[in-house]
Amino acid sequence: MTQRVLTGITTTGTPHLGNYVGAIRPAIAASRRPDTESFFFLADYHALIKCDDPARVERSRMALAATWLAAGLDPERVVFYRQSDIVEIPELTWLLTCITAKGLMNRAHAYKAATDQNQAAGEDPDLGVSMGLYSYPVLMAADILMFNAHQVPVGRDQVQHIEMTRDIAQRFNHLFGGGEELFVLPEAVVDANIELLPGLDGRKMSKSYDNVVPLFEGGSRALKDAVARIVTDSRLPGEPKDPDSTALSTLFDAFASADEARAFRDDLRGGLAWGEAKQRLVERIETEIGPMRARYDELMAQPERVEDIMQQGAARARALAAPFLARLREAVGLRAFRRSSERREGQTDKQAPPQFKQYREADGRFYFKLTAADGRLLLQSRGFEAGREAGQWIGRLKREGSTALTEAPVELGESVATSEVEAALTALAEAS
Repeated sequence: MTQRVLTGITTTGTPHLGNYVGAIRPAIAASRRPDTESFFFLADYHALIKCDDPARVERSRMALAATWLAAGLDPERVVFYRQSDIVEIPELTWLLTCITAKGLMNRAHAYKAATDQNQAAGEDPDLGVSMGLYSYPVLMAADILMFNAHQVPVGRDQVQHIEMTRDIAQRFNHLFGGGEELFVLPEAVVDANIELLPGLDGRKMSKSYDNVVPLFEGGSRALKDAVARIVTDSRLPGEPKDPDSTALSTLFDAFASADEARAFRDDLRGGLAWGEAKQRLVERIETEIGPMRARYDELMAQPERVEDIMQQGAARARALAAPFLARLREAVGLRAFRRSSERREGQTDKQAPPQFKQYREADGRFYFKLTAADGRLLLQSRGFEAGREAGQWIGRLKREGSTALTEAPVELGESVATSEVEAALTALAEAS
């Protein structure tokens, strides 16, 4: 089964080498897997929580879009969009806000950290706490649930938000799903092997420590200057050096093949001068980063080109978001008066629509089937280990109709044509 993976990119600041190695490069590689449907978005609504400088927000959005595109993100293969271009997301945020318990928000790490800090300073607990910060987890839930992502790659500090998203989704499904899972329950994906590059001083590379190596900003000169400031010991050229005593080796490893990394370490043990080692590191990084930087500079000089790409991505995202939100509006009762009236007065005169049935067999596995109005079997699923999987496929078939039918683990009923199943799915969509 294809997994839908959603990655949010907060639009504050500009990326450094650690961001590239730890997040950008592996995320782009993962998006190329044939079993993955990837969504990448610039989380510019989230940026407004932390930043009230419009020029910085604008500059960061552009720089991050250009960075990901220059690093190899394929906008034809993935759905790449700005959060603020998807008008359905704020509306979904409100629908979710209305069923989210305040107590759940009170337990959010970011809010608790802010109030704890205020109390420790003898201030009002909510000093400086905006509603944006307080309800941040609901907006994050809307980002994820809008596209029913199965997996969300996050750092460990964000795992709680995915758990909160699951709680919110379960409550919405319970209140308005009518036995159907409107929302998929997402899973947090934390890469325990994620590579955290050391900075200039040997600590984790972070802007908070002012020890970063820039990715594209400042060009090759900035890269060379940063590497020159990497802390090393006082051993002279010709003296053996411990490769594990310096960040140079770890940085080199992140861009080199196994053979190249081994040779670099051997040369350090053999007395390679620190200055020459730094020059070799710059050259090795430039081999990978240099062509990307050229593409980045080209994109930054053509903002209209990047804008076109973002608008195309937004159109693809909204093609999914708009009909799904319409279905959610219907579920909570925000229905057109005419349709509500027709349902009350005329529904009994119409033939009952086809229906899905989910059940568990004696083998302990979960199944579903689609039956016609006259009771004939149209579709029969294979068995699933969890009822959630069966429910997800029912939801997807209802949402996507014949598009999902080609991938669904189902068999047609005896003497049933594909066209009849497609018509049944269309009837279900119209009746919902």
